[in-house]
Amino acid sequence: MRKSLLLSLLMAVPGLLAAPLSAQTVATAHADTLVKSESSWNGVKYVAYPSTSPQLTVIKLTIPAHTALPWHKHPVPNAGYVLAGQLTIEDRESGKKKTFTTGQAFAESVNDVHRGISGDVPTVLILTYSGTKGTPTSIPVDSKQPEY
Repeated sequence: MRKSLLLSLLMAVPGLLAAPLSAQTVATAHADTLVKSESSWNGVKYVAYPSTSPQLTVIKLTIPAHTALPWHKHPVPNAGYVLAGQLTIEDRESGKKKTFTTGQAFAESVNDVHRGISGDVPTVLILTYSGTKGTPTSIPVDSKQPEY
């Protein structure tokens, strides 16, 4: 009885036995370029990469509301994406500031002392660094307190 019930159920759904278990559609994806730049957000041009093998680092950084990160610099090119909140980047030498909000991406500065400042809610960023093995992604200045 159980066999006939199972067989009846399988026959009731045409093509069930013939259908591949992992059917997939092959198609191209849609891509939105968020950042493509030869210079950082403050207009400073990037210079040539080191001649060693690259090492990519991707981090998710959460900054509490109403927080200024310590002054720091990055020795390698990097880009950020604001998942939540907002980030104001402040360049120490020029005093220039620019604010990025949820859904915006930015090209970070290299070797310029700067800091990030969050707004009224926590800021969540995805940061991608294009460096080399053994090279830090962020270097603290002045207080020696790290960015993260």
